[in-house]
Amino acid sequence: MTTDELFHLLVLQKVPNLGDASAKKLIRKVGSVEAIFKEKKYNLLKIDGIGIFKLKELLSKDNFALAEKELQYIENENIQYAYFKEENYPEKLKYCLDGPVLIFYRGNINLNKKRIISVVGTRKITTYGTAFCEKLISELAPLHPVIVSGFAYGVDITAHKAAIKNGLQTIGCLAHGLNQIYPKVHKKYAADIENNGGFITEFWSSDAFDKTNFLKRNRIIAGLSEATIVIESAEKGGSLVTADIATSYDRDVFAVPGRSTDSQSQGCNNLIKTQKAHVLTSAADVVYMLDWKLEEEKPKNIQKQLFVELNEEEKVIFNYLRENPKQQLDLIAIHCKIPVHKTTTILFGMEMKGVLRALPGKIYENT
Repeated sequence: MTTDELFHLLVLQKVPNLGDASAKKLIRKVGSVEAIFKEKKYNLLKIDGIGIFKLKELLSKDNFALAEKELQYIENENIQYAYFKEENYPEKLKYCLDGPVLIFYRGNINLNKKRIISVVGTRKITTYGTAFCEKLISELAPLHPVIVSGFAYGVDITAHKAAIKNGLQTIGCLAHGLNQIYPKVHKKYAADIENNGGFITEFWSSDAFDKTNFLKRNRIIAGLSEATIVIESAEKGGSLVTADIATSYDRDVFAVPGRSTDSQSQGCNNLIKTQKAHVLTSAADVVYMLDWKLEEEKPKNIQKQLFVELNEEEKVIFNYLRENPKQQLDLIAIHCKIPVHKTTTILFGMEMKGVLRALPGKIYENT
């Protein structure tokens, strides 16, 4: 992208009430962002969604001055950026109609990794929520997913820290510019996150810090990933908004169930009750529903051990597969007399131990 193109994209971003969907339509209609500012006014007025007031704002000199200032910040601070029409723009976000026209990021981010999941939830995380989040990410680590969250208190920072602990890339989606860190107490984690991923935002360094930014930011969290996981949530909360957005993008949503008396489980329980989310009880549920295959990644730390300790149920399944190679999940559950949901968890655990492998069609065999 040329500096001139970036400059005009910044000008476009500053037009009030011109949403990302309308901005994308405008760019596609005219041909390029630079061409917009060279096009005759009466031609622009013919485009749906571009009225006289938006046209006036589009050509406002004030926006040009603001864009020039932000461009200097981007160049001076070596801020990375991605335009929705270019290859470095996150692949999954390209399919979101209201995805940002332009995003900014910092760190060592691979925005187009295959497996990306968002982990969100309450800022008032419980001991149970913390333990579940840490265990979930630890169990998923051999599949090398990228962990996306919002860098807020509670579930967000727990997910980021768990990702770093397990050597996973993690991305913090910010509701403000890259020139600041919020909450300030999390500044101590910033360097580790940048070394193991980074931060991403659509906001400028000059944008005011506003509560509405957080809700706007949530669509990026949902749009970057193939699935959104809600660890804990009260009856109302930003994580539920993220879950709704993920559903609107036709992405999978998972929720951790809790007791009916636990206030921080009400949101998750409601998502499950209204069939807006899959029940999440272990990492195996994510692997099963997203049809992830361990052998595709071939991680170095997953090797078959010479003497692997198996519990009684694992021994039953192992012996069954030794006598009956390449069996489907449902048949394994029936013949081994173990409920399907529990069989899924056991099989995933055995896969982690390297004693069996998953094949296409939910078929398993011993290694």
